[in-house]
Amino acid sequence: MEDETLVPKPDAAPESFGKALYRHLMEGVGNMLPFTVAGGLLIAVSFLIDTIGGAPQDADFGTHLAAAAFCKTVGGLAFNFMMPVLAGYIAKSIADKPGFLTGLIGGELAVLGSTFAEPSGGVSSGFLGALFAGFAGGYLTLGMEKLCERIPKTFDGIRTVLLYPLCGLVMIALVMCSVNPVMGMLNSGLAVFLNSMGGTSKILLGAMLGCMMSIDMGGPFNKAAYVFALGALAAGNDNVMASVMIGGMVPPLAVALATTFFKSRFTSDELKSGPVNYIMGLSFVTEGVIPYAAADPARVIPSCMIGAGIAGALTMAFDCTLRAPHGGIFVIAVIGHPLQFLLSLVIGSVIGMLLLGVLKKKRT
Repeated sequence: MEDETLVPKPDAAPESFGKALYRHLMEGVGNMLPFTVAGGLLIAVSFLIDTIGGAPQDADFGTHLAAAAFCKTVGGLAFNFMMPVLAGYIAKSIADKPGFLTGLIGGELAVLGSTFAEPSGGVSSGFLGALFAGFAGGYLTLGMEKLCERIPKTFDGIRTVLLYPLCGLVMIALVMCSVNPVMGMLNSGLAVFLNSMGGTSKILLGAMLGCMMSIDMGGPFNKAAYVFALGALAAGNDNVMASVMIGGMVPPLAVALATTFFKSRFTSDELKSGPVNYIMGLSFVTEGVIPYAAADPARVIPSCMIGAGIAGALTMAFDCTLRAPHGGIFVIAVIGHPLQFLLSLVIGSVIGMLLLGVLKKKRT
């Protein structure tokens, strides 16, 4: 019999570009998840403390009592690291250690919304900008490493300590300062469009605002809808804030319900993090969906958008009002027609859950 050890084995099939992108994405999402979970829970606790402590209706929930302010501040700090960490680890997965700095700084520039005119920050490009920064930073660093391969090995120390960090930092700054103004223009255009349609159809406006809150989970679309709601609230229109808040609450609740009733559609890590989204959804913390949306955007984002859009439309149809700009279920006392608001929340969340269960494939 022929000795199997002497038979050459075929080389492993090369990884496809799509699988490589997915692997890099999962590296970023996995390292971002603790920041999302811990920060979101602390923010939720801050709202709960103020609610139990009897904060007045016009108070800034989460900051009224000292204990609440402490929890919200620390949770907010964790959230501030979330996007840079996502971008940094995506870039590190692509280009190893030299890519980490490039991606991390690119993610922070995306959060700040830095431009050539305003390097210190302008309009944030959010989640989508951080994703772009991670992949751009990684592949820029990888290309730079290829160009430097002919440099003598005696200069390896200079390359890793000085050349890669400095050049990577400059390149990603140039790229992000070029991209962020586009996001700013997009936000401005969206705000103008929303203001122009405010009087035509309240139900259609509620559906659109709900969808926008769940397109990018804290990115430019989400922020544009929220800023529009703040302006409407200042002008005396408190229907808009109800649609915006429910639009931000539905996606985490839909994901949490889906991980409870459709376990075969999610990875073990996603199942472990699923219950946390019950708290995040009730607390109006949409960012809890980011890891799920990043892992499967083609199915998660449309499912959440439809559920949130229906919920937003229902709040307008029920004439629900909201005077508090944040707080989720913990500010139920200041919601007009609270039972109809809760009914809209349940309907939108269940629809989002069912769509996730139908669209997502079973995992092996």
